[in-house]
Amino acid sequence: MPDDLQAAREKLLLELIDAENELDFDRLVEVFPHPRYELVGTHRVYDGREQVERHLKERRGAFPDYRSELIAYYHSPSAVIAEVWMHGTHLGKIENIVPSGKGFRCRMAVFFLFDGERLTCERIYFDQATIARQLA
Repeated sequence: MPDDLQAAREKLLLELIDAENELDFDRLVEVFPHPRYELVGTHRVYDGREQVERHLKERRGAFPDYRSELIAYYHSPSAVIAEVWMHGTHLGKIENIVPSGKGFRCRMAVFFLFDGERLTCERIYFDQATIARQLA
């Protein structure tokens, strides 16, 4: 893979994580014009700005301090695979689950799929039971 393509993907990845953490939707769609999030742990897909924005706002409403911290990332020809820590404190209702007031921290794998320099999908792998145990 050419160094310039690798550098462009890294830059986009870091900008996207920052936009997600800041809940900055305008900046998010600048770096990811047609966002598509596939959450493997819940079998859900959020496709397009409206669905992704609703999903991220719902998560932030339930976990006001919801953040991801990049641990490491690895390049492949069609993706950047990242390891992240996700964490937050359950202070709001989500999917009919009342707030526990407890926090969670879960290591996740995120596949950022690319077509050249264009990000096409963020596919997130995580263990829902790991989070549920911490919030119970």
